Amino acid sequence: MDFYAHNFRAYFDATAGIDPAPFLGPFVRHLIPGDRVLDVGCGSGRDLRWLQDQGMQTTGFERSAGLARLARRHAGCDIIEGDFCTYDFSVLKMDALLLCGALVHIPRHRLAAVLENILPALDPGSRRRIVYLSLKEGHGSATDPKERVFSFWQEDALQSLFIACGMRIVNFQRRLAADGSGSLWLGYVLYHQGHGCALR
Repeated sequence: MDFYAHNFRAYFDATAGIDPAPFLGPFVRHLIPGDRVLDVGCGSGRDLRWLQDQGMQTTGFERSAGLARLARRHAGCDIIEGDFCTYDFSVLKMDALLLCGALVHIPRHRLAAVLENILPALDPGSRRRIVYLSLKEGHGSATDPKERVFSFWQEDALQSLFIACGMRIVNFQRRLAADGSGSLWLGYVLYHQGHGCALR
């Protein structure tokens, strides 16, 4: 995870220019202008900036101080610095959560607990309560040349987890990575129905 702390400039340069419209289009179709969106693991601020162009009120959340600084400059909005495994998200009141590749490094056995910690950021009084989540498709885990450990998922396992976490799938996409790496991503637009995770 320290890769993003030490290589924030290179990561920003590699990701800030990617157009998120092909994979975030289904997400914003379930929102209306003015909705409050929290981008967890906002990285370069690319998606924050795009969401602002769609009329959304945006806040970022980022662990890497270097990326948070660049994202503030790039997106021009508030970026909370913290660890999404321990931060108290219940203090926030959001209509939607964006988890675009943010949880790819979380071990499979910890994903439900991490989601349970993040989901309280959704405003109980909101009519939207929409979550976008993308993860890599595959089996097990692997370490890439940059020494980042990725966890891989299959649809059936994720569907069981979503049910346990009180979320219903409203849109699904399987797409090749936008960076040209050839990896497959599973992208879900989910409606959160309000109760916590029953699966750990």
